[in-house]
Amino acid sequence: MIKQLRIKDYILIDELVANFHEGLNVITGETGAGKSILINAIDLVFAPRVSKEVIKHDKEKAVIEIVLENTKHDLSKMFEENGIDSFGSEIVLTKEITANAVRSRVNGTLVNQDFIKELKNYFLDIHSQHQTYAFMQPKYHINLLDNYARGSYGDKLDLYREKFKTYTTMQADLEQLKNAANTTESQLDFLKFQIDEIDSANIKSSNEDEELNNELEVLENAEKLKELTGSSYWAINGDDGSIMDALSKIKQNISKAASFDSNLEETEQRLVDAIENLRDVGSELRDYSQNLDNDTERLNEIQERIYLLDKLKHKYGGTLESVLQSFEKFREELNSIEFSTQNIEELENKLAQTKKELEQMAKEISENRINYAQVLSSLIQDKLENLELPKARFKINIQPKELYLDGCDDVEFLISTNVSEDLKPLAKVASGGEISRVMLAIKSIFAQSDDIDTCIFDEIDTGISGKASQSVADEIVELSKYHQIILITHQAIIASKANKHFYVRKSQDNETQVEVYVLTGDNRVKALAELAGGEINEQSMEFAKSLIIS
Repeated sequence: MIKQLRIKDYILIDELVANFHEGLNVITGETGAGKSILINAIDLVFAPRVSKEVIKHDKEKAVIEIVLENTKHDLSKMFEENGIDSFGSEIVLTKEITANAVRSRVNGTLVNQDFIKELKNYFLDIHSQHQTYAFMQPKYHINLLDNYARGSYGDKLDLYREKFKTYTTMQADLEQLKNAANTTESQLDFLKFQIDEIDSANIKSSNEDEELNNELEVLENAEKLKELTGSSYWAINGDDGSIMDALSKIKQNISKAASFDSNLEETEQRLVDAIENLRDVGSELRDYSQNLDNDTERLNEIQERIYLLDKLKHKYGGTLESVLQSFEKFREELNSIEFSTQNIEELENKLAQTKKELEQMAKEISENRINYAQVLSSLIQDKLENLELPKARFKINIQPKELYLDGCDDVEFLISTNVSEDLKPLAKVASGGEISRVMLAIKSIFAQSDDIDTCIFDEIDTGISGKASQSVADEIVELSKYHQIILITHQAIIASKANKHFYVRKSQDNETQVEVYVLTGDNRVKALAELAGGEINEQSMEFAKSLIIS
């Protein structure tokens, strides 16, 4: 349940703390006073999108915080997986809205919207005008029925949905196989030609062309390389005036000098190392020059190979890597075509068997739906009678249709509120008061079967008065035995049943502000009197007192 609501710098509210009762909490106030601000603030904490316009004028941020009291749900695993600390039975949800960001926290830990959405499913159900619209649309009716009967056939429906998803995947695979099987003979021949062309080239690696170009560069310049390396070798190791001769004389001089001054020993050693390195270089140059041949045959071979690889690169993507990738792609396409022609019949048989299983599962689910539709229709009709619609008839109509994700049923809520009228779709109910009572009846039945902690009603009493108001009040009181109820009302009879009564007032002195008070004693009697009679006088005060006593 919602234990506490804290608001700071939100729309017209500077700062507000509201502590809620576990039973029936009523919000009243003058028209336009801002009663829905509290409901909207609660809803905003769980909302996926938030407008920056909710920040109070001239303030940097708005903060809304809800403290939940959790006595029903084991959320330890959910909290542990998201790194959220436990605060015992309390859960603190905080929504912070700035001009640049919206942040949600649970017990001080930042969380994403998916987590908030999952948390809302445990604790809160807000019935607003938008939800009334959703309840009236036929596309939502099958979900309402299935949620009510979840304990009976919910697991079976989940299994059906998984199998149906597999079935649709198999249908897509079959379509793809058939498309592949329809490949023309010429297309198939061309695909095989492409595979053979690349395969016969026997490409060694994706950088073979680079290696060949390097080798080609050497062969084309063999004479020049032989001349350069040979002359360099003779310069190092020639008979007269070579570098090695000069260095040998230098070494003799340094060795003699080192015998006089030991500080030159390190220099001598470095010279010795340099001579040895240069001797190695000379040997390498000699070997390179002697082994370098002007291999015309190899030169032609490389040129032909490069020409072949360039042709393949031109046709299949510009690089050898893309050529090799094309080769794999062509092979996969060929395998798919060959596979498809062999396996279409096998997949068709499997599809037929899966469809047969789905039809049987859908039939069983449909039978369950029909049974629960009768039960739920009867319960809702009884509720409507209690809500001063004694002539109302309510029926959940189920018609067969082709297999789809939810089975083989079309589900629609039908109603007639007058004896002379036939059953019509719920969306065609004309009276606002009738719509309110139908919604309350449906919500009451569903609320007793679910595990939601808090139900919020935004003006559920629209368009009703007299005995209907009393009936709605009694129904809400009954519902508050199972759930915490927070509602906005304009009916004194309903407001009089509250365990806690909040009064919203708008003041407009230097600036417009919304303030919220908890009414008790005489103040509550006055508020009920004003609701009942439009003004406070002796008659309305007596009536208000009688409501509280009753």
